[in-house]
Amino acid sequence: MIARLLSPFALLLAAAAPAQQSLPTEQPVVAVPVAGDVHPALWRVADEDTTIYLFGTIHLLPQGLNWFQGPLAETFAEADELVTEIPEIDPQNSQAVLLKRGILPAGQSLRDQMSPKERTKFEQTLASFGLPPAAFDRFKPWYAAVVLSTLPLQRSGYSLANGVEADLARRNAALGRPRIGLETLDYQLALFDAFKPKIQRRYLFEVIAALPQIDKEVSEMVEAWRVGDAAKLATLMNAEQDDPAMVAALLTNRNKAWAQWIKTRLERPGVVFVAVGAGHLGGKGSVQDQLHALGVKSARVQ
Repeated sequence: MIARLLSPFALLLAAAAPAQQSLPTEQPVVAVPVAGDVHPALWRVADEDTTIYLFGTIHLLPQGLNWFQGPLAETFAEADELVTEIPEIDPQNSQAVLLKRGILPAGQSLRDQMSPKERTKFEQTLASFGLPPAAFDRFKPWYAAVVLSTLPLQRSGYSLANGVEADLARRNAALGRPRIGLETLDYQLALFDAFKPKIQRRYLFEVIAALPQIDKEVSEMVEAWRVGDAAKLATLMNAEQDDPAMVAALLTNRNKAWAQWIKTRLERPGVVFVAVGAGHLGGKGSVQDQLHALGVKSARVQ
């Protein structure tokens, strides 16, 4: 179903940042137990004078995962630049993009677009997180869905601040190296905004239906990522893809574009560390599959 395709880790966009602010502070936050070695998957693409490392990220993580070690830390230190899905943006620009893509037209309300049964279910879900019924009235369904999908995770101890991108960004800034984005925030949010309202509402209520199981599903994703099981992680993140248009827009087309970027980047010398959502680097149609179709080989490093 759509909610699985758009799981918080597979395609959680920068719009999730306001979700942290939406979580009531009185909600108890518990530590997520993590044990064992951490060695997430890492790939290498190279020619005579260029090396590009591909690392699959998890956007929210609990504390205590010491993943920055071994070959991963060594290759990151070797790189000349960091490439992520979007470049670093300031909060003011982020807010402007959100207002552009996530706010309903004047005079419209999210709850007014729901049937009485849907509205009751929606309001009950908000109440379970201590949120007022009108919390998302001004927002489009896709934004409400993304925010709601993060709330139980934050309550369980997951955080964007502990996520891979945040950690890599801090380390890269400390080294004074450039960071660029494969896409823009506006482009990413526009992918969601482009879906018809009916599809967005369907996504919202699939997310709501999946909330009771989200901790379990996310724990399975983190475990697969922790041990470097890229195939299982891709299956968990991208399972039950029943809407070809959404799969193409949110996954396949982006993988193709990123693969073309990587092939073009090989024309210039240097060492590049590319960090994108782990769901893009496993399973059928992955970035590696798209590279292979372009005649570019990739090899597993870790």
